[in-house]
Amino acid sequence: MTAKISYSDVEVGTELPAQTFPVTRETLVRYAGASGDFNPIHWNEKFAKQVGLPDVIAHGMFTMAEAIRVVTDWTGDPGAVVEYGVRFTKPVVVPNDQGAVIEVAGKVAAKLDDNTVRVDLTATCAGQKVLGMSRAVVRLA
Repeated sequence: MTAKISYSDVEVGTELPAQTFPVTRETLVRYAGASGDFNPIHWNEKFAKQVGLPDVIAHGMFTMAEAIRVVTDWTGDPGAVVEYGVRFTKPVVVPNDQGAVIEVAGKVAAKLDDNTVRVDLTATCAGQKVLGMSRAVVRLA
């Protein structure tokens, strides 16, 4: 696959289509099974509260993976991502009754060499920024 977005068609400030990602306890259990991370803070409310968390929290890597989907959906090619990094700033709290929603927006922050751009992502949940310094370098067509 190759990116469907052309480097020449993109300018600094280009906004990627924002997306929302619902998260439920079932989502977390499925992710735990796929990742092998069965830490009880991700599925056991009693345990999470005993260790000082407000409730069950989403896996950091799950949150990171949901955020980059904004970029891969925009490019049309997951292989276009050359680099990706984040700082975990707040946990995504997932109450049992309503779950949570991760909101992600992205913007082209810089045009780089070799048909690459840097995309800065903003990921929030319940009005709180959950990822900091969330940046991806992407090779475009």
